[in-house]
Amino acid sequence: MNGRVTKLVLEHLSLSGPLDEQSLNQLDQLRVLSFKNNSLSGQIPDLSGLLNLKSLYLNDNNFTGEFPESITSLHRLKTIVLSGNQITGQIPASLLKLKRLYTLYLQDNSFHGTLPALNQTSLRFFNVSNNQLHGQIPVTPALVRFNLSSFSGNIDLCGEQIGNPCRTINLGPAMSPIYPNSSSNPTSKKHSRLIKIVIVSCIGGLALLLISVFLVRFISKRRRGKGKENDVKSKGVVSVEGVEGGGEALDGGGGGSGGMRGNNGGKQGGFWEAEGLGSLVFLGTGDQQMNYSLEDLLKASAETLGRGTMGSTYKAVMESGFIVTVKRLKDARYPRLEEFKRHVDLIGRLRHPNLVPLRAYFQAKEERLLVYDYFPNGSLFSLIHGTRTCGGGKPLHWTSCLKIAEDLATGLLYIHQNPGLTHGNLKSSNVLLGPDFESCLTDYGLTIFRDPDSVEEPGAATFFYRAPECRDIRKSSTQPADVYSFGVLLLELLTGKTPFQDLVQEHGSDIPRWVKSVREEETESGDDPNSGNEASEGKLQALLNIAMACVAIAPDNRPAMREVLKMIRDVRAEAQVSSNSSDHSPGRWSDTVQSLPRDEHLSI
Repeated sequence: MNGRVTKLVLEHLSLSGPLDEQSLNQLDQLRVLSFKNNSLSGQIPDLSGLLNLKSLYLNDNNFTGEFPESITSLHRLKTIVLSGNQITGQIPASLLKLKRLYTLYLQDNSFHGTLPALNQTSLRFFNVSNNQLHGQIPVTPALVRFNLSSFSGNIDLCGEQIGNPCRTINLGPAMSPIYPNSSSNPTSKKHSRLIKIVIVSCIGGLALLLISVFLVRFISKRRRGKGKENDVKSKGVVSVEGVEGGGEALDGGGGGSGGMRGNNGGKQGGFWEAEGLGSLVFLGTGDQQMNYSLEDLLKASAETLGRGTMGSTYKAVMESGFIVTVKRLKDARYPRLEEFKRHVDLIGRLRHPNLVPLRAYFQAKEERLLVYDYFPNGSLFSLIHGTRTCGGGKPLHWTSCLKIAEDLATGLLYIHQNPGLTHGNLKSSNVLLGPDFESCLTDYGLTIFRDPDSVEEPGAATFFYRAPECRDIRKSSTQPADVYSFGVLLLELLTGKTPFQDLVQEHGSDIPRWVKSVREEETESGDDPNSGNEASEGKLQALLNIAMACVAIAPDNRPAMREVLKMIRDVRAEAQVSSNSSDHSPGRWSDTVQSLPRDEHLSI
């Protein structure tokens, strides 16, 4: 009687006929609804009863009618896939009410009218191609990132995003009179000839002037060209010197332009590609390439987000308002170019809800930049520790710990399923919070870019996340070492303590007692993260057991991430059975994230 349906997935089953509105709306705890790749028909029913729905997949069926307005009232909805149907009418402006919208696929339908000015900064995947849309594509931060592949097949669309500027008709007073049949009006003919003569004369004069200027400049350059040829080649690389304060520009050319630019007088795009010094390479399979260029990136204003052993990370705000995260690698000459390209292409293909996607990279003589999506909700470190720089925060409630642990284990397992790949640098500052505050891994797979001859050691906190066998910087990362780091991170969630010392060596088999004492201190101070009942104690003990298994000294004694994820899901399943609260414990989780500061530029 306490059971509930959270997912209904009926795909590739040749189902036909209409959907039953009454039956579907009884599933008020539904998170995922998928009927994709069937032969369902009729109008999409009113789904306003599915208030907890997050993902809707109705693609590749025979649905007709207009866009279901009821969908736009589902405030938790993140993914809408209606592609491959026969839906008509306009795309409603009420989609703007879906503040968490992440994916909107409406391609291969019969939508007409204009596009609404979608402005959700959470929107990452978008496609309305092969419809009957017309008019100008709105220039909003949400839509400006997508290029022609998201809009193709709509012959009457125009806009900057697709390189088809919209034409405007000027009917101002300066125009000549319009006659019903101007070809038969003699005054019009004379007036037309006179205009043509003036235009031809102006063009001829302008051409002579340009030729003269060109010859003067050419002769002048010939006299100085050879002396400066080598100097131009030596300076034709990206120079993004580190900045210390927020809001400054990454400007290697002396500043003043407000841009993240090189030393070529502000003409980055053409110069870079013409000289073969590097270009922006987009990654991923099946994604639309982001609609910005190398020039846009280099002109972006930027502020420092952090510095580490791998390099510096910046928040880059382009002139269009689009924001990305740029990591500037410290060891720009290691590894060799071909190995670098091969490995970046490998990690650039990874796409998972719990990974921050790597979108593009730039490679030049002495510069390597990696471009990621920007996550405005901050890091897991900030969630645990707030603004405290000492790394001391408050332990999270066990429901929050379970949710975060499952997110991280799911993402880490996905990485480990790719042969030879590891995260290599798992810590709370390398976990970002997504649009729905899901935990997403970043900076994965980058340890191969570290110079093996480097003598620089990481800070204490970073050092003690690492497994004992991988603390020598010259040792390669392994999957069992990732499992150890995961165990340390789980202890950080449970205690609010950053590992400034070796937890295993310091506390040994007494780690459970230490964790319990830390949480009891919080209870005595008036903040009870355990809720003071036996059920909470049981879940905490289960999480501790998982953490202890992960931080085993011997790598062979640690479970694989598949086993870790299964243990976490078993604990969550048991918690669902023994509790009337939802599986995500929205009350507790919203309490946890409510106090987080939002990015001043973006809101979700």
